Amino acid sequence: MRFHKWIQFFQHLSTTAVIIMSFFVTILLGAFLLMLPISSATGEVTPFVDALFTATTSVCVTGLVVVTTASHWSLFGHIVILLLIQIGGLGVIAITTIAILAMGRRVTLRDRMVLGDALNMDSLQGVVTFLKKVCKGTLLVETIGAVCYLFVFIPEYGIVRGIWYSVFHSVSAFCNAGIDILGDNSLIPYVNHLGMNVITMSLIILGGLGFVVWWDVLDYIKTKARRFGSKDSSYCGLKLHTKIVLVMTFVLIVGGAVFYLIFEYHNEGTIGNMDLGEKVLASLFQSVTTRTAGFAAISQKEMTSPSVILSCVLMFIGGSSAGTAGGVKTGTVAVIILLVLATVKGQEDIICFNRRISVKTAHKSVAVVLISFLASVIALALMFLMESGATSDIVFEVYSALGTAGLSRDYTVTMGLAGKLIIIVCMFLGRIGPISMVIAFTMRSTQLPMRLPEDSVTVG
Repeated sequence: MRFHKWIQFFQHLSTTAVIIMSFFVTILLGAFLLMLPISSATGEVTPFVDALFTATTSVCVTGLVVVTTASHWSLFGHIVILLLIQIGGLGVIAITTIAILAMGRRVTLRDRMVLGDALNMDSLQGVVTFLKKVCKGTLLVETIGAVCYLFVFIPEYGIVRGIWYSVFHSVSAFCNAGIDILGDNSLIPYVNHLGMNVITMSLIILGGLGFVVWWDVLDYIKTKARRFGSKDSSYCGLKLHTKIVLVMTFVLIVGGAVFYLIFEYHNEGTIGNMDLGEKVLASLFQSVTTRTAGFAAISQKEMTSPSVILSCVLMFIGGSSAGTAGGVKTGTVAVIILLVLATVKGQEDIICFNRRISVKTAHKSVAVVLISFLASVIALALMFLMESGATSDIVFEVYSALGTAGLSRDYTVTMGLAGKLIIIVCMFLGRIGPISMVIAFTMRSTQLPMRLPEDSVTVG
């Protein structure tokens, strides 16, 4: 009887609440598993807060840790963390739907609605088919990534350990989790390893682009190949969303790398002692990893102040919608930039690539950025109130958590209970916050039967 009441309770939840609850329950389950003696390398029970922090950073694909992942956890603990990363990367709702399909159950309309919201899709048409493609694409890319990593890890760690390291880091990189099992220094020992850098950056970028962009680009290539030499011009090319994501991703990565190179060029604590080629590679990796990936190839603690500010901006923006990255998303920021440009030019319409962007989309973009920024201000105020430390370290940590980036200036391990709880909430909000906000804004709003009189407000 009680079970039936619980079923009825969940059936009456909104799609936003279902997504939030699914993440919350998964995190609690993961924390329970990580608390078990079998999960730690020493066979001792891990404190609940540390287990909860690790489960949250895994499901929310962030990467901030309060204990060293490589040495604190056992093989069982590493497997639990890997599963939590995969679930968090694809989304709890997506994983649940896969299980439903595997059991041969029919996906109901409500299931499709929740899944569509979780995947950030405006239409329910083909949502299950899209999920199947996402799963196949994810498995394919992670497998290719793991195979590529074999050439890095097997020569160094042997066959068995090398294979395990390859699988773990391929999933972690593609899901933009940034959690490694190599030691205390993340990927800093591999800062000049071309293969390691290229493989990791490729996985991070592919995960951060978003699945919608994947299929649009693939469809574009297939269509162009089929119509090669044909005079048929009916195909309109890439979708506007794809064009914006690709342009923003390119600008942010290349622009970020150029600025990191300038800011850190003579900094001996990061890239100052490297030759030019190594400096460029390290700067490029830093620009990519701040897009919510979390792997560190240079010391974040030793970076100059301009680089810290740049990192906070890039972590706040994050990756793209319907992918594994966090942040407010590239499309959101692009729409706001276009809105500002249209306002400055005195244009009523927001134009991009000869297409008009709706005012509703602009409103949602502004709301997502402002609410995310407000959340960061509140988190910073609480951190400054309850924790001690350098201002730059605290600001960096908060934006890393909210952007689910996972980079740290070695501050996470110094936090007390209050700081850990604040960062846990930040990571949780960073993973579900922007998604939930967009879902809330895309719900049908109640329209007044008549429009109220218009008035003006002086701004600027």
